Amino acid sequence: MSSATPTTPEQDALLRAGIDRSLRHPVMFFLTSGAAWLAVSIVLGIMASAKVHSPEFMSGCSLLTYGRVFPAHINALIYGWGFQAAFAVIIWLMARLSRKECTAAGIILAAGHVWNLGVAMGVVGILTGFSTGMPWMEFPAFAWPVLLISYFAIVIWSFIQFRVQPEGHVYISQWYILAAMIWFPWIFITANTLLHCLPGHPLMASGINAWYKSALMFLFFTPVALGSAYYLAPKVTGRPVYSYSLAKLGFWSLAIIAPWAGMQKLTGAPIPYFMPYLGAAATVLLFIPAIASAINILRTMMSSPETLAASPALRFTAAGIGGLALLGFSGVLLNLPDSTLPLTQFSLSGYGFEILALYGFFSFVMFGAVYFIVPRVTRREWLSRRLIKIHFLFSVYGIIAIVLFAILGGFEQGIGQEDWKQPWQSAADRAFPYAVGTTLAWCVILFANVFFFIHLALMWLRLGRRSSHPTLLAIHHSTVSPHGEEGDIDNAGPGSMPAH
Repeated sequence: MSSATPTTPEQDALLRAGIDRSLRHPVMFFLTSGAAWLAVSIVLGIMASAKVHSPEFMSGCSLLTYGRVFPAHINALIYGWGFQAAFAVIIWLMARLSRKECTAAGIILAAGHVWNLGVAMGVVGILTGFSTGMPWMEFPAFAWPVLLISYFAIVIWSFIQFRVQPEGHVYISQWYILAAMIWFPWIFITANTLLHCLPGHPLMASGINAWYKSALMFLFFTPVALGSAYYLAPKVTGRPVYSYSLAKLGFWSLAIIAPWAGMQKLTGAPIPYFMPYLGAAATVLLFIPAIASAINILRTMMSSPETLAASPALRFTAAGIGGLALLGFSGVLLNLPDSTLPLTQFSLSGYGFEILALYGFFSFVMFGAVYFIVPRVTRREWLSRRLIKIHFLFSVYGIIAIVLFAILGGFEQGIGQEDWKQPWQSAADRAFPYAVGTTLAWCVILFANVFFFIHLALMWLRLGRRSSHPTLLAIHHSTVSPHGEEGDIDNAGPGSMPAH
């Protein structure tokens, strides 16, 4: 329990309203610019997927070859959408949990513009042929210092808020958010310094790059998403976290296991024999934090099934946590060194695993956070439950299709690659129908997000409806708001927060 001076519900409401007001512009900037980059990434993803099964598609433009479109698609998804959604959640959550208004919104906003400039230069650099050729690090070398400096300018204020918060309980959400903020500079500086400033043997560069991909996925995006989920689940349901023991198990197992993953992608390379096996074992063992966190968060949500059915924030977050559980199972399935790894190492299966992590898990949780945070910072409610339902349903169907087509197609492709008696083209022929399915699934994802983009733009323009009634996905018969104690947007009415 907090040892800070007790406050009345009215004082709590005013404090939260002040926090939301202080962060309105940077939060909405990150979310709207992130959504714009998400649209760019999806369009590029459709083009890249189409080129897998139809290489002649848009082949007349040198800027849109597969070798340029595909990395532009992934990097726009990661640095354009993923990081900016994470920034919005980090600065808002840390301010709320630290109970401190933001006094540097202008600096954060300026740094956000610099981040977007760095991403834009990086994507243009990839499309114009200046890619580094290292997956998830394809931006030209000049871009990474720009991103690093703007990152520090964005998150340093959240560190300060945490440091000066009233003494008392540190929530599990803060554990995850702080860990992500600390781990990312270590990952980013280490990888870019060794690859750009102190370049060594290309084989070692491949190993560092493989480690960077895994570490970014599990030591930045995963803790940010889990921090958000651990906030929203008890906040919206009004129930405490199901088990703090499971929460601690999930956190510490992630912190111990995740740094060792990634090197399995170099299986068969002339490197010390234990390194790929260590990476494969770590990726398989990530099943532990994934399942521990998924069970804990979903059990918390299921303590109020009526609220789970009604709240858009919980619905998206629950789907994302379901994606985390699938990610844990997929990590086991795809990385068994003596059976499945040879089939998936150089196939579409790796892409399916990455999209499951970045979209099926992380992005869904971020969508849940968006549907909760935006009404509070804009003082408006969402206009239409129908638009939210369309976004949710088509996103779920689309991402399930992409992951299944990519993983199953990757297995077929891997079988063709391993059959040395057949020509290499047989591997592509085996994967052809799955590649077509992946393209169609990305079109479904684009259709779903059109409604999200429209809705978010209207909220950014403050054209949402003024109402004390939250936008719900189902009729809610309880007298308690599915937004927890924050159902009254106009009056900024949350009371004290339940345990996180």
